[in-house]
Amino acid sequence: MKNIKILSSLALATLSLTMLTGCIDETEPASGIATEKQVGESSSATEALVMAMPAYCHTRSWTDRHSNWGYGSFMHIRDLQTGDAVMEYSPSGYDNHFYCWSRNKYLGQDYFFAQYQWIYHWRFMQAVNNVIAAINPESATTEQLGWLGSAYAYRAMLYLDLARMYEFLPNDVTSSVNEDGNDVAGLTVPIVRAGMSEAEARNNPRVSHADMVQFIEEDLNAAEEYVGNLTDTKGKILPDLACAYGLKARLYLWDGQYAKAQEYARKAIDASQLKPMTKEQCLNTTTGFNVTDPWMWGATQTSTTSTVTSGICNWTSWCSNEQQYGYAGPGGKVYWKIDKKFYERINDTDFRKLMFKAPAGSPLEDQVVYLNATYKTLLPEYSSLKFRPGNANEEDYTVGSACSYPIMRVEEMYFIEAEAAAHQNPAQGKQLIESFMKENRDPQYACNGTTTDAVVEEIVFQKRVELWGEGQSFFDIKRLNYSVTRGYSGTNVTDELARLNTNGRPAWMNWVIVQLESESNEALVGMNNPDPSDKYTPWVEQ
Repeated sequence: MKNIKILSSLALATLSLTMLTGCIDETEPASGIATEKQVGESSSATEALVMAMPAYCHTRSWTDRHSNWGYGSFMHIRDLQTGDAVMEYSPSGYDNHFYCWSRNKYLGQDYFFAQYQWIYHWRFMQAVNNVIAAINPESATTEQLGWLGSAYAYRAMLYLDLARMYEFLPNDVTSSVNEDGNDVAGLTVPIVRAGMSEAEARNNPRVSHADMVQFIEEDLNAAEEYVGNLTDTKGKILPDLACAYGLKARLYLWDGQYAKAQEYARKAIDASQLKPMTKEQCLNTTTGFNVTDPWMWGATQTSTTSTVTSGICNWTSWCSNEQQYGYAGPGGKVYWKIDKKFYERINDTDFRKLMFKAPAGSPLEDQVVYLNATYKTLLPEYSSLKFRPGNANEEDYTVGSACSYPIMRVEEMYFIEAEAAAHQNPAQGKQLIESFMKENRDPQYACNGTTTDAVVEEIVFQKRVELWGEGQSFFDIKRLNYSVTRGYSGTNVTDELARLNTNGRPAWMNWVIVQLESESNEALVGMNNPDPSDKYTPWVEQ
């Protein structure tokens, strides 16, 4: 393995956070941060820094890696690590760019896959910190204060993602005491603070869950203070006040502060002024889950975005089965499907079940609406129809991939509100989930759970259905210690090596920090999560 060294300008100081990983040689100098004088002289220069944040959602760190197409690819990875989503590879095997995450292979500290996960998020963090460093709230214009608030929200989102992915939680196959003899239970990631010296940055330990909660909460308090000045979200790619509330709801749910999670989920709902997506919106073959209008926050690609011009390394290529030019669908045959048992648990009266190809003989078989009638024949059973190509264009990638995918939707807030309520009072949680489902998804829905655990599990199941393919279910499965079951009689997981079953949360949900990172940060030496790779034996039908 060769080395990659990345020197990143983070926070207000001109310190460097050196991130070292394996596989390729590269040295990237610190990106320039606009000075206060430059910001004062040019609002356009500041805006360019601001727009670099949503642009990073589509930045490809390694152009030779087709699993690398920005923030959406990590949503895809997280979904592959659950039992909800299934990837069917083509017979040729040329498309196995995501196989390691579904098979639990090569996820240790010495591999590219650990490198990719770590480096992408810290480079994204650099783009966000550039904005925070460039805007002085004491001299900023009203417009710049709004941008600053968005930057704090972006940073909170990234740290919350990182913390939840890297936090070590108990599992059935690896101990929190790693091979170096150190206990890493509950540790998240280092925090790079404004004003840190280089010496401090080079001895910056992973922080505890509690310390990370406090840090993210501080960022979200700043977001709340400033983001009300934001007058233009640029088509919902910059987070507004409702998104800041939504991030607090996610944060408090992760931390088990259920009263606050419920409070902020309701604040997000009210501030967003959005209604849950209707059946017509969800199943629309032209705008179904590819435009930001119904969402709180999204990532949007244009015809000139690098992920789109790549042709095949973008959201639509991998997540939409109704296109001819990318990996998913009849062109590449890397079909994106829902797990069979997961699908079967959804009520037939729930219209969300129509987002997937019904099996032959199902009463829903003729109710599923396809972009093109040929897909009814071409697609395997249980294939996703949720994410439609942009403008319903299945052939021209410059149009079909020039679309949006969701980062936060108001529906998530309803489920957080219901779950948080259920932890405190199961009857209230039950009432909230029944109200939402009957009014918006399934008029015949009933929650049959009576205990706290049963009501919570049912709410979270419905949330997983709602947010299928949106990268959020990973966090709930890990947080609540739920099992993943991909191996069972009749499974539609065609990749035999991915038929893995766990007893409680999977070890692979404790992501591993790339090993060479510790060369520039001595506090990380010996403090990594244990390697989960190959710790589970694929299920084989007897």
